[in-house]
Amino acid sequence: MSKPFKTTINNGIAELIFDKPPVNAFSSQGWADIATEIEDLGNNDECRVIIIAAEGRGFCAGVDIKELDADDSLIVKVNKGNYDTFKAIHLNPKPVIVAVHGFVLGGGIGISGAADVIVASECATFAVPEVDRGAMGGGAHLQRMFPVQKVRYMYFTGLPIDAQEAYRLGAVERVVPREELLPTAREIAEKIAEKSPRMIALAKEALNGIEDGNLEDKYRSEQGFTLEAYQSPDSAESRDAFVNKRDADFKEKN
Repeated sequence: MSKPFKTTINNGIAELIFDKPPVNAFSSQGWADIATEIEDLGNNDECRVIIIAAEGRGFCAGVDIKELDADDSLIVKVNKGNYDTFKAIHLNPKPVIVAVHGFVLGGGIGISGAADVIVASECATFAVPEVDRGAMGGGAHLQRMFPVQKVRYMYFTGLPIDAQEAYRLGAVERVVPREELLPTAREIAEKIAEKSPRMIALAKEALNGIEDGNLEDKYRSEQGFTLEAYQSPDSAESRDAFVNKRDADFKEKN
């Protein structure tokens, strides 16, 4: 099975480009492959900065819900792939710039929230529809981007916010036209790549060390609630309704 991305390295800048039509929603194995690739780039001396971007209609629609609807036991493998991917970005010794366009959903939020710099196209929107998919997760990374009450509004409603609102709230470094997205990310990456790799690695480690709480531990806690959610009939109903493009019918009283 082919990997859902392509990678290049030029002048110290690695570009990992998602390419899994139609919406860059990744299977359990796809997430595992992404995590391994990002970790490998962090250990590659030819790479000084990593850019993550995407082809297609949007940056990332998260996990492959159809895979989970067919076999919900794969949630454990999906959880691990998500955890390993976000950790590989957050704790990577190389700075990670995320260049997003279109929809940034679920796992796309985890990638963005784990990154060091976010650049967005004018068409980008950010959302966490986990509750509507019968799962949990992404709150820890969303809270690294937005204030607490905004996070809860987004999480409880599943509604998106646009790139300009994300910029206003301080999560996004720049908002640019779609055609300027990768050039802008490259411009920022070039400025970082010119500096001492050792100093940048120390700077990232130092900045991670002074953050409030442990991002990986917070996300691991959320994943426990995903497994709990999967024990509820409402979770299966949510996934089935999404896959079959119908309204969910919740009969269980929680």
